[in-house]
Amino acid sequence: MSLKDYIEYSAVSERLGEAIRSDRLSHAYIIEGDSLSQKEDFAIDMTKAVLCKEEPGIGCDKCLTCRKIEHGNYQDLYIVESDNRSVKDKDVLQLQQDLMNVPTGEGERNIAVVLDADTMTVRAQNRFLKTLEEPQVGTLIMLLAENSEKLLPTIRSRCQTIRLFGEGAEASDDYAGVAASIIGMVKRKAYYIEIKERLETEAGDRRSAEELLDSMEHLARNAMLGGSNVMTKEEAIGIIPLVEETRKDIKINVNQKYAMGDLILKLEEVLW
Repeated sequence: MSLKDYIEYSAVSERLGEAIRSDRLSHAYIIEGDSLSQKEDFAIDMTKAVLCKEEPGIGCDKCLTCRKIEHGNYQDLYIVESDNRSVKDKDVLQLQQDLMNVPTGEGERNIAVVLDADTMTVRAQNRFLKTLEEPQVGTLIMLLAENSEKLLPTIRSRCQTIRLFGEGAEASDDYAGVAASIIGMVKRKAYYIEIKERLETEAGDRRSAEELLDSMEHLARNAMLGGSNVMTKEEAIGIIPLVEETRKDIKINVNQKYAMGDLILKLEEVLW
């Protein structure tokens, strides 16, 4: 894919493309979005748009550089991942060392993509701050996050933020309906056992629980952006951190049935 293929994020893509072509690209971006928002794909395709000589600002998807980036073997692209809990301090330190290297590719840039950047420890963030303050010439850093508020204010202030919520975060119709139904049951004060039975039917394993959480967050984000008949903006503000906390619990292997049941009790506090 290339940036022009992200129709749901066309306004963002166009602004980025123009910044690339006019040499006004920032050295650091926070790309924020839920798990349905294709953050990692967007970051990879943004890398193509930055480095591609054939279609700068877009990415041709055909040249050697684009193909190397797509297949994960472009030598000056560094990707840091979490261990499903957090991005480790040692990985941040290694990235800082990598970004000191002289670029060897045609793009003459080092590019870093940090997945789950909002799971970095405070120590790692403070350490990485120096790289954001004094980057090597041409360095481009992309910090991917579900919740940028978990990043230090000093980190956020040195990055431009790209938000991939809203229309771009399309949930499946099935889970969107279930999410709305569960929230409706809580709001009308259905018995806890009744809601729990519905959850066990619809989200009985980890994958389906995560999809249901994504749909709940999607509904809440939509309510915050433009209103919803499922919940008010004020309710959405209370729901989002609870959903994110539950998702984090499941990622660290808390039993999904327990985590989802606990979520319902917390939703009752917000919605009653």
